Amino acid sequence: MSKAWFARAGLAVLLGAMFGCGSAPPQASVAQPATVQASEPALVTFASDEGLSRLARAGAKHAFAPLANQFEAQLNGAFCGPTTAAIVLNTVRDRSPGLPRDHDRLRPGDLRNLPPGVDPIVPRYTQDNVIGKGAKTRAQVLGEPVFASGKPARDFGYQLRQFDEMLRANGLTTRAVVVDDTKSESEVRTDLVASLSRPDQYAIVNYRREAVGQKGGGHISPLGAYDAASDSFLVLDVNPAAASWVWMPTPTLVKGMRTFDTVENRGYVVVSVR
Repeated sequence: MSKAWFARAGLAVLLGAMFGCGSAPPQASVAQPATVQASEPALVTFASDEGLSRLARAGAKHAFAPLANQFEAQLNGAFCGPTTAAIVLNTVRDRSPGLPRDHDRLRPGDLRNLPPGVDPIVPRYTQDNVIGKGAKTRAQVLGEPVFASGKPARDFGYQLRQFDEMLRANGLTTRAVVVDDTKSESEVRTDLVASLSRPDQYAIVNYRREAVGQKGGGHISPLGAYDAASDSFLVLDVNPAAASWVWMPTPTLVKGMRTFDTVENRGYVVVSVR
């Protein structure tokens, strides 16, 4: 094959990782997850009449209003993890003293016409300042090669445990769950519903878009609610440029999490408020 073909293939992998907000794609020897079949329940857009009806009747939805109040869209294709972290941190610590002020967002001259000592930056967590406390650097999140077994490799975004480490580095109490073959669909449903039924917990899912019928690679977003009548979870997608908030059937969500990502399967993180 020509050098041009390899260049195009490499670019495709790079763009797929970036816009899918995931970490490095699986090696060629690892089977790719199947896409959602036509016979499976469809994803339901939250903004539809059915989507709004599901929220109205949902019993497990303590997380919805607090998360929606702090919601923001991700800045770039690799920041689904930092965006989700910022949303959850701002929800958990809403209006608490000591919230960080992200002065990197100021432009030259922004303070020129303000009274001396006035700080115009609203205190809150941002997609930028949450990264700094974690082990994975901003450059690595955006594709700077890291060495694994002596070889350089790109690892865009966050793998599940990397994301969990970043949350804990920002002071959150978390529990990461890898959805492998030992974790049944029933166990996952019970655990996530229990979290969404409590006012002191938040659930975040890490899944592969292709496996749930969407375009893109790995993705991270918080859950807002669970509707028992349709057996579906409300995924508050942090990349509205790629997908809307959707109600995702439990089997579909579990299939999306039960996908391989670099070293192990994806899964979810439960955040507990101290």
